[in-house]
Amino acid sequence: MKSAPFQYRRMETLDELLGALAAHGEAASIIAGGQSLVPLMNLRMARPELLLDINRLTELSAIRVEGDTLVIGALARHAEVLQSEAVRRHAPLIAAALPHVAHEAIRNRGTFGGSVSLADPAAELPACCLVLEARLELASLAGRRFVNAADYFLGSYETARKDDEVLLAAHIPALQADAVPYFQELSRRRGDYALAGLAAHARVAGGRFDDLRLVFFGVEDRPVRAMGAEAALAGTDGTDAAAAIAALDTDLEPIGDPQTSAEARRHLAGVLLRRAVAHWTEA
Repeated sequence: MKSAPFQYRRMETLDELLGALAAHGEAASIIAGGQSLVPLMNLRMARPELLLDINRLTELSAIRVEGDTLVIGALARHAEVLQSEAVRRHAPLIAAALPHVAHEAIRNRGTFGGSVSLADPAAELPACCLVLEARLELASLAGRRFVNAADYFLGSYETARKDDEVLLAAHIPALQADAVPYFQELSRRRGDYALAGLAAHARVAGGRFDDLRLVFFGVEDRPVRAMGAEAALAGTDGTDAAAAIAALDTDLEPIGDPQTSAEARRHLAGVLLRRAVAHWTEA
């Protein structure tokens, strides 16, 4: 299929972009890499009347460290984020997740902000933002504001970003040095959408788990933090994960689709959690 008719404008400045968003609202869509948007347009699942190309807004592509915070610009390509020493040092979870994002050709064009803004339930980076308690910086003509990742992802392809706003960057606070990240997803083939995935980290102090953050993705309509499982593991040595896996029955409400049933996703979530616990006990 081909996309519905649309107009195209190349943005030269951030102010120009914000003005266009204010004028056109939900009729406009921002395009950078286009790795998700263009297929959706070709399937007529997205029908923007106007595409606003932000590729010349290079100030949005910076990856930098400000004090104890890692800042990843929305226009940073997945490949650039993956190669960043600052990301490997300050957010190793993201470095572990990015090789699972689609395929190399897509990572060369796709952007960090595009993935976070799209909020695909099976996407890796929104889950990482939730684990890392990122603050997402948004801008409009009215000014700038920050939204915590926990409040940003509202549902399948739905976020707290307003129609007249653009995502500028993710601000990620530094983790304690003894935090051990874990990332894994299960899919039919490498590069396919995850049937279930887990982005997480834990501190292991004195042989006991502390500061656990378990976020499952590809299971519900948004990334979900498994608070009950976290509580079941906190303070333990991880030798018995049964209580934490049982807690997933209340933490998660898996959805089914023609590929995978809800019951299968619940089972896969338990498999991932058991592997994470084994990873931390061996760390």
